[in-house]
Amino acid sequence: MAIRKLEGKTLIVATHNKGKVAEIADLIGPYGLEAKSAGELGLPEPEENGDTFEANAYTKAFSAAKATGLPALSDDSGLCVDALGGAPGVYTADWAEKPDGSGRDFMMAMQKVEAQLQAWNANSPEDRKARFVAVLCLAWPDGHAEYFRGEVEGVLVWPPRGTSGFGYDPVFLPDGYDRTFGEMEATEKHGWEAGRGDLGLSHRARAFALFATACLEK
Repeated sequence: MAIRKLEGKTLIVATHNKGKVAEIADLIGPYGLEAKSAGELGLPEPEENGDTFEANAYTKAFSAAKATGLPALSDDSGLCVDALGGAPGVYTADWAEKPDGSGRDFMMAMQKVEAQLQAWNANSPEDRKARFVAVLCLAWPDGHAEYFRGEVEGVLVWPPRGTSGFGYDPVFLPDGYDRTFGEMEATEKHGWEAGRGDLGLSHRARAFALFATACLEK
């Protein structure tokens, strides 16, 4: 079955996470698309109870598509740490939830990851391997969906380094680089430009490159 192309100039981004909206807006900009987020439109946040990135991405994308009558793009992403059996994985954001329910604290989440690594005496780079995974889902109001998965391998460092990006970026050192995602500007982290043809650096950029080739390029 042929992949369904995206038409129109406005893309609904099914997230309330301002960091993700900013990254996706940067990536779709070269295609002349405008991002409108679920948060900006006042859409509710659906419950994410899937056990895969694909399931959670679909839940968010289809909810926004059904509410707006327009195709919606959702990202579900997470940090998977080998020494922790792939955790936090699909629960990456949950690890940052404050105990009082008042929001998310990613410094707390990074400290939690580090504490668990230390409990396993995971101190060498070989013991601290991890990957960021991103799955983009483009869903239509009729339920049709396309999926695009990107991954980037690396190791976890401590203490956190850098203030750019968001989430766990300050502790993630991608393979082949001497700076964390938290120390990189957005253009370097994405490592991909429209029409260049490679898959970029970050997990989200790699997923987006696949999405752009399949759904945006004529």
